[in-house]
Amino acid sequence: MYDIRWIREQAAAFDAGRASRGLPPLSDVLIALDDRRKSAIAKLQMAQERRNAAAKAIGQAMGRKDFEEAERLKAEVADLKASVPLLEAEERESVAALQTALSEIPNTPSPDVPVGADEHANVELRRIGTPREFASFAPQEHFTIGEALGLMDFESAAKLSGARFVVLKGALARLERAIGQFMLDLQVDKHGYLEVNPPLMVRDAAVFGTNQLPKFKDDLFRAGDEFWLIPTAEVPLTNLVRESVVEEKDLPLRYTALTPCFRAEAGSAGRDTRGMIRQHQFSKVEMVSITTPETSAGEHERMTGCAEAVLQQFGLPYRVMLLCTGDIGFGAQKTFDLEVWLPGQGRYREISSCSVCGDFQARRMDAKYRPTEGKTARFVHTLNGSGLAVGRTLVAVLENYQNQDGSVTIPEILRPYMGGQDTIRRP
Repeated sequence: MYDIRWIREQAAAFDAGRASRGLPPLSDVLIALDDRRKSAIAKLQMAQERRNAAAKAIGQAMGRKDFEEAERLKAEVADLKASVPLLEAEERESVAALQTALSEIPNTPSPDVPVGADEHANVELRRIGTPREFASFAPQEHFTIGEALGLMDFESAAKLSGARFVVLKGALARLERAIGQFMLDLQVDKHGYLEVNPPLMVRDAAVFGTNQLPKFKDDLFRAGDEFWLIPTAEVPLTNLVRESVVEEKDLPLRYTALTPCFRAEAGSAGRDTRGMIRQHQFSKVEMVSITTPETSAGEHERMTGCAEAVLQQFGLPYRVMLLCTGDIGFGAQKTFDLEVWLPGQGRYREISSCSVCGDFQARRMDAKYRPTEGKTARFVHTLNGSGLAVGRTLVAVLENYQNQDGSVTIPEILRPYMGGQDTIRRP
């Protein structure tokens, strides 16, 4: 979320950032809303000050027995008193109009983010690993493998919950659990993230703080009148510092969690309708960092490396993409996507996004830190990334480790989590 004072001072830079996202200029509209807000506040203050001054003057007029002046002043006070509620309403409406407008504006991309309209302008930074060659048979997609094993059941899931759900059974259910547990252990034990078990339901203010509200309301699941189901653990983890001031010496804060996530996928009609790529309910290991402005860029690189380490441990080929201005998320200044190779689809698919948001979320949450030198608190910088999406990692394991006889070899690193089992076969 933006500071209107910054927009006033940097109107050209603000509009240039919007232009890089393919959006029209907006500074003039926002400055006009701010002028209206300032005018409403000034009119209310003037009315209140005049009312107080007139009320005081009534006593002075009565003291000198100027009853005619006293009556005139009483009438003026009555008129001012009647006008104050209207002026207060005007002030509330003008403040709300500006805040609503500011809350619906995406973050300004970093200067080093490539400008482009969509994913076609993303830049590949590196490729790690060589895709496996399937010389003796054609690789299958994960849902074909899972259904042939009798352990991936979309039909039963549809009867229970509708489209975009799955029932995993037996060794596949355990494999998904093993993947999530391994990734959580890696981020905690090797990379130093603090494990958190957060609530899966959060209030409006928390979802607003991480910029899912109000812009992406239709992508969320409402849970009664007070709560939303979390679309990602980014929401509760980042909001751990909301409305607080942390000490600089305690930064960076690094949190991780393995949680279910819930998304309505409102804008994905017709996309990935088969399989586990895009579901309403899925598990994910999330990483969140809270840093100073000076260290957030380095933390972004570090977080991306922590996500890459998972793919490297699994021996899965992947590439790292720098997203262009037209493809980065609403709250992001800069994003690296990790895309894993899926031989069944014959292409790379996103399995993690790691983003730095600057102080965009911190302003929405009122999250600050106190510098070691200096008394004035500053807004923190926030970062978030998947380490990784569990369901998509399961998809990648099934497709990359499939065998001609329909079985799936379990990556060696996961076998301790699978009770020593090395292969999944049809029961």
